[in-house]
Amino acid sequence: MSTTKTLAILVIFCCTISYVHASDPDTLQDLCVALPSSGVKVNGFACKPEANVSAADFFFAGLAKPGVINNTVGSLVTAANVEKIPGLNTLGVSYSRIDYKAGGLNPPHTHPRATEVVFVLEGELDVGFITTANKLISKSIKQGEIFVFPKGLVHYQKNNGDKPASVLSAFSSQLPGTLSIASALFGSTPIVPDDVLSQAFQIDAKQVDAIKTKLAPKKA
Repeated sequence: MSTTKTLAILVIFCCTISYVHASDPDTLQDLCVALPSSGVKVNGFACKPEANVSAADFFFAGLAKPGVINNTVGSLVTAANVEKIPGLNTLGVSYSRIDYKAGGLNPPHTHPRATEVVFVLEGELDVGFITTANKLISKSIKQGEIFVFPKGLVHYQKNNGDKPASVLSAFSSQLPGTLSIASALFGSTPIVPDDVLSQAFQIDAKQVDAIKTKLAPKKA
């Protein structure tokens, strides 16, 4: 085969591979403010008519103050995603604020659609994530410092201090999603069968039931 033909085939092959692995395109308009009331979702929300868009669609004041923590884990996440800020629709970013009591924990969880970057506003936290090779990457971080949790990996934050702590979290998704490991396994609806959990965690059925009772969704 001639050198020219070989190069031509390589070019076609590379172009094909590039096309197959292409990512989502950039947005094709200036803005697409979410209109949840439309009921239409195509990997996001339908766009609000631009004539009805206002500054309020791009504003949220909910992260300015610490949240009120009244749960057993001692932390509270206040989200600032597309559900709170419609103007984030199609932009691929969002924020959260997380507040921790002394000794508070943001339990092991994942964000299936986003990488997370935390910036410590106050206090000191022990943070970590677990790789698919079951390696724990962990560190203590304090005010003004940043830590990154890669997309989809199980991670946590723990305030081991005797004072409150808080962070700002930035996400690479307008709606990162959160899957809390313990709640997902022991508090799902319908429930995960006891024998599955018993065998997976090497505990007996009574222990499974005891954990499920503690993590069962609270009735309104």
